[in-house]
Amino acid sequence: MRKTLLFALREYKAAVRTKGFIIGLIIAPILMSGGAVAYVLLKDNVDTTDRKVVVLDHTGRIFSKLEEFADMRNAQEVHDPETGEKVRPLYLFENVEPNAADPHAQHLALSDRVRSGELYGFLVLSEGVVHPTDESTEARISYFARNAALDDLRSWLGFQINHRLRQLRLVDAGVDERSLPDLFHWVQVDGLNLVTRDKDTGDIAAAREASPVEAIAVPIGIMMIMFLMIMMSVPGMLHSVMEEKTQRIAEVVLGAVRPFEFMMGKLIGGIAVALTSSSVYLIGGILAVTYMGYDDYIPYHVLPWFVVYMLLAVIMFGALTSALGSTCSEAKDAQSLSFPSLIPAIIPMFIYLPVAKEPMSAFSTWISLIPPFTPTLMVLRMATPEPVPLWQPVVGLVGVILCTLLFVWAGGRIFRVAILMQGTPPKLSNIIRWAIRG
Repeated sequence: MRKTLLFALREYKAAVRTKGFIIGLIIAPILMSGGAVAYVLLKDNVDTTDRKVVVLDHTGRIFSKLEEFADMRNAQEVHDPETGEKVRPLYLFENVEPNAADPHAQHLALSDRVRSGELYGFLVLSEGVVHPTDESTEARISYFARNAALDDLRSWLGFQINHRLRQLRLVDAGVDERSLPDLFHWVQVDGLNLVTRDKDTGDIAAAREASPVEAIAVPIGIMMIMFLMIMMSVPGMLHSVMEEKTQRIAEVVLGAVRPFEFMMGKLIGGIAVALTSSSVYLIGGILAVTYMGYDDYIPYHVLPWFVVYMLLAVIMFGALTSALGSTCSEAKDAQSLSFPSLIPAIIPMFIYLPVAKEPMSAFSTWISLIPPFTPTLMVLRMATPEPVPLWQPVVGLVGVILCTLLFVWAGGRIFRVAILMQGTPPKLSNIIRWAIRG
């Protein structure tokens, strides 16, 4: 055991003393959250070029009001009230008489004007849009632009035009809009957590407003830290074992320790690296969340589970990758095995959004009980506002422990056979045979 710990200490120092570890510790969370960081930094970096749009109003009743709405917006939202700087584009509308005889030719001509840059887009309001019926196929609002699917102007038009359509329907029904001033008043649905009782005083505590930070940001953040720890600790074990094998270092090391002690030293070193990195991220994350005023959303009850699941995940995947690294005699063999060995850790990254949205669904429950997926998905579910029954993380933990023992046992048998073997390609049939027969 002493030799194993000494070898693990050597592995830990070799990892954390490098500049790459420090740089990776800083850059990894930036890369993982790059989209969110870029959004925050660039959200105010808006193209302020004016948006000129031609309107083909077949109803003859919408354009004037639409232009009025645009003038109000241009006066209130385009320029910064403090600096007077232009921060948003002007919305400019031009009314053009629709060509009923040949609408397609008119649409083509307007599309050419958009392509040439003369127009930003054009809008077609069909005649039946004011009073659509179930049988009507002509009740359409069509917006043509270069990138209409992701266009903010399209969303703005939808709200304003539908507001005007409601007004017109009231007028046609003989109802004076002024007699119903609150008719179009929109009342938001406030999301609140459940009412609770204070454990100390016994008083009923007011329900707290539900927050996207608590529901999405914190659970996904904790899961991403778990994934980051796996990705920072595990892949390096495969390449490290392969390099020590190909450079004949393993032969020297095995003169002092047994193959299983060699592999366990690698795993313990990886665990120490993961604990160091996760401590930095967890402490930094808690301080950052507290500084932003969201300290009430920190799920402290999940942190012990996080540490236990993370350690088991590093051992489980580390045993697999170390065993696979021992089968590689060339760098290209290690490269070909790197991605397949991490597939069980990567799969949860494709399904975390539906799990975070419905953490108590049958799919979320059962997928989080599959041992290779349990560490990341169970921690994600436990960090959401919905309470996960205690039996689920306990059962998940038992499954992960059993799977980890299986991986360590099989990995040790593969490692013992393959670490000194040269020239044998890492075929799946050979790996399975070594794991079974030893």
